[in-house]
Amino acid sequence: MPLVAIVIAALAIGFEQLVQWKYGPMGIIAFVALSIGIKARNTAISGIGAVILVMLLAQSG
Repeated sequence: MPLVAIVIAALAIGFEQLVQWKYGPMGIIAFVALSIGIKARNTAISGIGAVILVMLLAQSG
């Protein structure tokens, strides 16, 4: 079980670094808001984070 948790944490950190590298500080803010919203089961915060990420993805494409 600890190995699975370490692998999941490493993947999450890697994804976070990719978002920060590609989308800058606004990408990190969106990713953190989405993560906090999901963990707290708060749909408003997770929705805001998701919308910001979608806007950043649509802008770069």
